[in-house]
Formats: sequence, C-alpha cells, structure tokens
Amino acid sequence: MSQPTSDRFNEESATFAIRGADTPDLDAGLAAIRNVLKTLPQRSGVYRMHDSRGDILYIGKARSLKQRVANYTQVNGLPKRLQRMVSQTRSMTIVTTNNEAEALLLEAQLIKRYRPAYNVLLRDDKSFPFILLRADTDFPRVQKHRGARRAVGNYYGPFASAGSVNNTLNALQKLFLLRSCTDGFFKTRDRPCLLYQIKRCSAPCVGRIDKAGYAELVSDAKDFLAGKSTQVQAKLGVQMQAAAEAMDFELAALLRDRLRALTFVQGTQAINAEGVGDADVFALACQDGVIGIQAFFIRGGQNWGHRSFFPTHTNEVPEEEVFVSFLTQFYEEVPPARTILLDRELAEGELLAQALGEAAGYKIALSMPQRGDRRRLMDQAKRNAVEALERRLAESTTQAKLLREVADLFELPEPPARIEIYDNSHIQGSHALGAMVVAGPEGFRKGEYRKFNIRNKDTVPGDDFGMMREVFTRRFGRAQAEDPDRDSGTWPDLVLIDGGRGQLNAARTVLEDLGIEDVCLVGVAKGPNHGREGREVFHLLDGRELTLPVNAPVLFYLQRLRDEVHRFAIGAHRDKRAKAIGASPLDEVPGIGPARKKALLMHFGTARAVRNASLEDLKRAPGVSQAVAQQVYDFFHAR
Repeated sequence: MSQPTSDRFNEESATFAIRGADTPDLDAGLAAIRNVLKTLPQRSGVYRMHDSRGDILYIGKARSLKQRVANYTQVNGLPKRLQRMVSQTRSMTIVTTNNEAEALLLEAQLIKRYRPAYNVLLRDDKSFPFILLRADTDFPRVQKHRGARRAVGNYYGPFASAGSVNNTLNALQKLFLLRSCTDGFFKTRDRPCLLYQIKRCSAPCVGRIDKAGYAELVSDAKDFLAGKSTQVQAKLGVQMQAAAEAMDFELAALLRDRLRALTFVQGTQAINAEGVGDADVFALACQDGVIGIQAFFIRGGQNWGHRSFFPTHTNEVPEEEVFVSFLTQFYEEVPPARTILLDRELAEGELLAQALGEAAGYKIALSMPQRGDRRRLMDQAKRNAVEALERRLAESTTQAKLLREVADLFELPEPPARIEIYDNSHIQGSHALGAMVVAGPEGFRKGEYRKFNIRNKDTVPGDDFGMMREVFTRRFGRAQAEDPDRDSGTWPDLVLIDGGRGQLNAARTVLEDLGIEDVCLVGVAKGPNHGREGREVFHLLDGRELTLPVNAPVLFYLQRLRDEVHRFAIGAHRDKRAKAIGASPLDEVPGIGPARKKALLMHFGTARAVRNASLEDLKRAPGVSQAVAQQVYDFFHAR
C-alpha cells in the first residue's frame, strides 16, 4: 500500500524566486535557477519551473534534484527548446519524495493537472470505458461504466472505445442472458420485456430463472471475460447434448443458439491474442517530427480494442522520453495490465515498472517480445502505429491546406488555430439553448464543446437574435474577464454563426459593447433553395456576401463545421426536452431527494396526489418523517 500524500511528499516553494519581465531573458533565467540550486538536496523529487507570472513552464522528476537542475545551467549543451524554457524561467517549486519511483508518479499527476507548455502531453478528452458486473444484488446487472469505480462489483477493461464495450455487452447478453436494465425498472416489472422475447435476457425480474440459475450464468460470464471461453464452450456443448437426450428440445435450441453466438464471437477477434493472457501492447512510430503511439488492450487472450494516440509538444524531445512520459500519464487514469509489451527497451523501464506497480498494488512487468505469439502481436501493433501515423499526416496536410484557404477566403492574417461555430435550438421558444463547437488544425475538439441554457428573462422566447446576444455576452464576457491577455489559446481566430445578417449583427453588437473589435465574425446562411444546391451565402461584417463553387473543398469543410454545430445543438436540445418531460413538481421541493421522491410517488401514485394530500396523509407515507411531511405540505399549500 502507498503512503499518505502528507508522508510521501514535502513541498517547498522557493522563497528566493526572481520575478522578471515578460520578455525572455536567458541571464535572468540562469540566475533564478542558480539561486534555487544553492539549497537543493541530493535526493529524489519533482521540480516545477515558473515564468514571471507564476505559470508553470515545465515539470520534471529527478533521482537527484541538485544534479538534475544543475544541468539547466549548462546552456550550450541544451537543445533550443530547453534554452527557450530557461530564458522564461523566473522561479521554481521543489517537491521532495522518498524515491525516484514516487517522483515519476508525482510528475505524471502534476503534468495531467497543469499541462505545462514544455512537457510532452497526452491529449485525451475521454475516460476509458469498462464493463461492470454488479455484485450488490441477487441478480447482478451487466453495464457499461465510465468514471470513478465506486459501485461494488467486478470491473473489466479498459476497452479502447464505446464500440468495443457495446460489442462485448451484446455478446454477453446473447451468451449469458444477463439483465441490463436499471434497478428501478427491474423492481417494477410484472411481465418480461422485449429482451426476453428476443432471447437477450433470462427475465429474473418476473421469476423466469431462480437465484441459483442466474448465479451460474454470472459465473459463466466471468469465465468468458477472464478468457476462459473454451471452457464455457465445452460446458454449453455438454448441456445442449443433455437437453437433447432428455428430449427438452426447446432448451437444447436455446443452448445451441448461445453456442453459435460464442463461436461467432471467437471468430470475430481482429487480433489473434490467444496465449497472451492479460497485456497492454504499445508501439511507437515517428515521421517528420510527429509521434504516434498504437495501443492494444488484451484481456484473457481477447482483443478489447485498440486506439491511436498522438502526444503533443514532442518537437526536439527524444522518442524514449516521449514514450515514458506517455505511459506514466496514460496509467494515471487506467489500471495497468500485469504485463506491458513495448516495441523497444527503455532505459527507465525498471523504474517505470516499479512506479506503476506501487500505484497499482501488484507487480508489473515490462518486456520487449522477441518471438512467438507476443512477437507477432507486437509486429501487428507496429504496423498499425505506422499506418495510423501516415493517415494522421495525410489528414494534417489536407487540413492545413483547407485552413489556408479559409484564411484567404475571410482575409485572415494566418490560418486559424481555433474556429468556434455557434447555433441556437428551440421549438417555438421552449427549452431554448445555444451551442458552441470548436475546431482546429487537428479536427474537432469535442472536449471544448459548450451549451448555453437561455435563462435571461429579457430574452423573448423564440427570438433567435436575442438568444445569440445572450450566448455571445456570456461566452466573450467570461473570456474577457478570465483571459484578457488572450494567451491561454481559448480565444477564437474565426467565429462562424449559423444564420444570416440578423444573427451576425446581433453578435457584432455584443462584441462592440465589450470592446472586442478584432474577432472575425462570419454568418453562414443557406442561401437559395435552403442550401440544397450547396449555395451557402457567407455574410461578412463589411456587408459583403460571398458564395463558393458547389464543388469547392473549402465549401465542404465549412459545411461540415456548420453541420457539426447543428448536430450538437439539436442533440443538446433533445436531451433538455427529454429531461423536462421526466421532471416532477416534487423536484422543486427543498430537501426532497430521489429516495423520498420515489417513496412519495410509490405511496400516492402521482405528483398531483402528493400535492393534494393532507398533512396526516403525508405523515403516513413510508420513509417520510414528520418534518419532511410538514415541509412538503407547506411548500404546496404556501402557493
């Protein structure tokens, strides 16, 4: 078990920090580092380098802090990237640790938290999905899970994508007939649902299978997820033969279908990982200064998907340093397999294995396979890494050309690094919201999408112009307050608005009121025949209207941006409308949570009956105290 943070780390902020000017100054940076160097110990730890405003430039770990930091004073031996970093350094923060493995773990934590400009960064906006087989009920539910693992049960993963999870869940339902419904749905059923009819569930909700029979299905599912599919297959074959001999042909047919499904699943594994067991496989490819890393997730000899990663800030950084930084950041969120296969030997391999083992609580082995199934698997990973990187470079070349054409079209000084696209969605003014999507040279940045609930009382329902004014006031008012110097990378170079001259003027008015005059605004209207011929009209602030040839690649690109914000706005509006449909007047009562709300509805039947109930009737409801009953009664009758 790892020690508490207070016992493991001792953080000391340098009191002799030198605050310099914003402009890079190599002499000032060296002076700051040398002052810190005077008091550094010969022990392991993590150091942070700050600029004149205190923002973190770089986070590094060291076996000996004094020796590692001293390297930065040898300027002539540093690459240009680190020379620039030293010239911006004005202060340092030191964290000492018990050993180098703890320093490696802390470095990864801090990099993920602060995302410094000079560190290799793993850009990945989504957490990895798992399969959760609940263990806190007599009839466990199988479900997809993301986020913190607080529920009691068995977690299987990580899976590379939601599609990989869904395929496995479908297989589990076909093979083992496990329920996937929520507990609330399960408890209120009085007849089987459609999943039972199509042979995807054993219907434990209505007693079509007893506790012991369901437990056997759960045990088989665990064996399957643990890679023992051959044993499950043999067991199903024996059961089918026994059912046929007993002339129970209905059961034999059911077992036959399950056996066929299992055979199909075994035959659709895209990667032959039999005999590998549990392993994470990584291969790195580098071309034209861009690095791509391919990851395969193998559990129980089954392929649970693969994913490509493209770390950023890798210019002038050695491949091995990129690889180690990637792995430490990757395993901040994902539990490692006991075996990690790499396509190269790492000088810090033993240290990395020790650090990951300490964090996971079990031994981790890093190896470079030389022969057999593991070698063939590694060769496949390396081939996929090269192909993914080539696709990435080809897409980047095409994207760069499109962005240059966008810059020429709208007379921007350079290709836009950040494009924001806006749209509104409502039905006759109800459930109104605004949506923003973000795109850049690397494509859509879905982690930066935003939705704005229209809540200003002065905005007339259905007034698209008023909605646009509210969205822009909140978006750019906040940006101006939080980042007035525009150095965080969150200010747009180009803003596209799904609408015509009216929406464009509404947005321009807001920016003028805020004193923002240098953001390029463009309205995208559908033009004649509602854009069915690809004749979109682009409205510019100076009054001009541009159209493009229907086969122009830049037109297709701008249409794709407009369609993406339209999709996101409609989806967000649909979710908001669905949530409103399921809302209840009880949601507005202070102190009434889901449990008490459910108790009241189960007792009275409807929210209207709860509202009309007398105080004595409310007190008699199970799970409702006198104080809560009084609170509910006062809330409705005060109105």
